[in-house]
Amino acid sequence: ENNIHKYIKMNNKTIFFLLLSLILLPLYGFAAARTGGWSPIKDIKDPHVIEIGEFAVSEYDRKTKSELNFVTVVSGESQVVAGMNYRLVVTANHTGESKNYEAIVWE
Repeated sequence: ENNIHKYIKMNNKTIFFLLLSLILLPLYGFAAARTGGWSPIKDIKDPHVIEIGEFAVSEYDRKTKSELNFVTVVSGESQVVAGMNYRLVVTANHTGESKNYEAIVWE
């Protein structure tokens, strides 16, 4: 009876470990795949994404005196690093002519 009790106790630990592994390994795989890789931004209308696009255009304009004005974010990707990288395609205009620009912002 003692050996059966030890087997059941050990078997419960094994089952718990296996269940924990089945939960944690996919999460680890998701995080590992996500870290360092670029992922599409699902909602380019998100206020934070728009704010990053506005910041990128205003900083470029401030440094180059190009008089660009932010219009919209066309598309974008994000990358998890020691923070977050955003690679956006933004539309900006200068004297009424709109063009698309690529902006990379580290946050």
